[in-house]
Amino acid sequence: MLDRLLSFLKDLPGSPSASDTNPLNDPRVAAAALMIHVMDADGVRRTGESTALRHALGETYNISGDGLDALLAAGERADREAVDLYAFTSVLKRHLDEKARVEFIGIMWDVVYADGERHELEDNTVWRVAELIGVDRRDRIEARQRAARNTPDAQGDANDE
Repeated sequence: MLDRLLSFLKDLPGSPSASDTNPLNDPRVAAAALMIHVMDADGVRRTGESTALRHALGETYNISGDGLDALLAAGERADREAVDLYAFTSVLKRHLDEKARVEFIGIMWDVVYADGERHELEDNTVWRVAELIGVDRRDRIEARQRAARNTPDAQGDANDE
């Protein structure tokens, strides 16, 4: 999971242009906010999930300390203040091609299964994000099945919809 996340995040563009000071237009903040949102959807944030996300963001953007804390805080703040997922998904849809959007959904499934189980609220969150960024049902299901197969002791049938 971590390798896929690192690879995906490295391909995201950097900060928004200097003329655009809205952090919500930064695809890194949008991606972080969506991953935080799905990680928290079941109401339980596991240490392993947080550690993996922190490590991935730090390695990808070669940031640590205050810089990493700022990106995570921006993602947390954006997720907390958002009234819906559209603010994040619209940014990613503008910056990602179809293949990258499918890959992002796969990474979200990896985050869902990082604690070994798929909760219905996490499932619903990924479904909504997939719809908003234009990932079709078949690709979403295939990505979920891959994540379940690649997660030892994953709970939740990899074959159901």
